[in-house]
This record gives sequence, C-alpha cells and structure tokens, in this order.
Amino acid sequence: MIITRSPLRISLGGGGTDLPSYYNENEGFILSAAINKYVYVSIIKPFVQGIFLKYSKFEKVENISEIEHPIIREALRILKIKPQIEITTLADVPSGTGLGSSGSFTTALLKALYANVKKNLNPQELAELACHIEINCLNLSIGKQDQYISSIGGLNSFTFHKKNKEKSEVTFKPLNIKNKTMLELEDSLLLFFSGFTRDAHNILKDQNKRSLENEEDIINNLHFVKELALKSKEALESDNIGLFGKLMDQHWDHKKKRSNMTSNSQIDKWYNLGKKNGAYGGKLVGAGGGGFLLFVAHNKTLLRKTMRDEGLNEMRFRFEFEGTKLITDA
Repeated sequence: MIITRSPLRISLGGGGTDLPSYYNENEGFILSAAINKYVYVSIIKPFVQGIFLKYSKFEKVENISEIEHPIIREALRILKIKPQIEITTLADVPSGTGLGSSGSFTTALLKALYANVKKNLNPQELAELACHIEINCLNLSIGKQDQYISSIGGLNSFTFHKKNKEKSEVTFKPLNIKNKTMLELEDSLLLFFSGFTRDAHNILKDQNKRSLENEEDIINNLHFVKELALKSKEALESDNIGLFGKLMDQHWDHKKKRSNMTSNSQIDKWYNLGKKNGAYGGKLVGAGGGGFLLFVAHNKTLLRKTMRDEGLNEMRFRFEFEGTKLITDA
C-alpha cells in the first residue's frame, strides 16, 4: 500500500494575487503557512481489473474517461495509469472550509501516483503539475498558493512572476523570523469554524473575470492587498505580531470589497465580536463565504470564551514544516 499526505494551509496575506489573471500582468505576492492538518491518499492494486475510487463517493469504473472525480480523472490520464487501481482519500477537515484542501489533495494524489510507478517529482515540479491539472486541464478560476504551500510546507513568501519563458512563474522563500516569534505567532493564531462551507471557485471566478477585463476597482484592490502582504512580511520579520494582526484586519476589509459573496451578516457579527474581545484582527481563510475564521489574538482566553459562547468550535493547530510526503510505499 502506498500512503501519502499533504498539509492544509492558512493564508497570511496577499490572497487573490496568486491568480494568473492578476500576476501575469502585475506580479503577485503571498504569505502562507502549512499546518498540521492533512489530506491523505492511499493506493493499492486490487486483485481484479477496474478503477476503484473511495472519497465522499464510491466509484467503480472500467476506463479513465468514465471517472466522475475531475482531478483523479485528469491525473490518471496524464500518467496513463492502467485500469487496475484503488484510490482512497481521507482528510482531517472537510472540503469547502478555506484551508486549501483541493490543492493538498491534488499534490497528495500525484505524489502517490508517481510513487506507484516508481518515479518522483521535486516539490516545485509537484506543485506545478498540480496547478496544471486544476488551472489548465480543468479551467478552474483558482490561484497557485495552495498547491505550492502543501507541496513545500513551512512558512513562506511566494512571488508569482509575470509571464517569462526564461524563468519559473513562482519563486518562494521561508520567512526570516526568529524561532521565538514563530512560536508566539503560532500561539496567537486561532481558528474557529463558522459552520458555513462554500465553493471557492464561484467566488474566485468573478474576481478572475474582472481581472482579465482589467477592471480598475479589482486591480487596485489587489495592488493594495499585495502591499499589505509585503508589510505583513516586514512586521513578522521585525517581531511585531500586533502590527501583523492590524494589517490582517485591513486585508479582510479590502477582501470583502471584492465580492458580496465573501462574507455575510453572521460572519461580520462574529468578526466584530472577536475584535472587541481579544483579537487585533483576522479574516475568513481562503476565498471567503464560509469556512474558518482566523484571528490574531492578543488575549486568547477572552477570545476563546467569546467564540465559544457564540457556539463556534475552535480547531487548534501547529505549523507544519514538511510538505507533501510519502508515508509508506510497502
């Protein structure tokens, strides 16, 4: 049995600037952190012919073209996998919660499939192939940070370069922060599940369309968010978590302006309560619309009590410094 796992992630700044519709013309910049919540993929060779898929649904088909799951179908097609395989996937957190589960699943799947044919990809190759499947093959209006942070792990800044055939579109660098600051940041970041799930593709599709049309409001909004991400990097590398939290508050304010699907009255209520009760700032992780509320806290005890009184469940986490990995190929 081959088993792989990929970490999920929290975006710390610059969200939205990793879509090709923006960075191909303007260059994008993202801060992202992998966390110790995972997507797992296992592969075995069954005793009979067929393709057996076990995820939120069960599929048994004879040919790749019959597969309903789009990512699995395209991955098997690219690798020309023979129709005698069983793939199972599990996750610590449901999809649609803003933690990059689709990108994590794709990198874990590809890692397992390549191990199955005794081949390997380096982390950047793995991330790029995952991006190719989701963005080019499936034409999804998504960015590239999820595939990269899940593949690489850690706390990184990512630069998404303008089109240039002579160099990679994406370069990355670990944040240059002290271990003490990293531990303090880890303790200050609190995640609470809103109870809402959503399809990020629908939210990002609108942004993507407006960016391609060079709509002034959306381009200026993303310019500003990119600058906030650069300032957030400086704040963390100068040990100023309070400033980082206040910059995240500004980020959330501008993120909401990009789409009326980003938030709702209930989420706004919880967010404002959080700011009044122990948080510098925060945001919904991912494209918005639901999923997890991320806060940067200066009073964790008060913030936890406030959110608990509102009926929200906290998901505690730590940073994960390993990216997509092969757990076993026995």
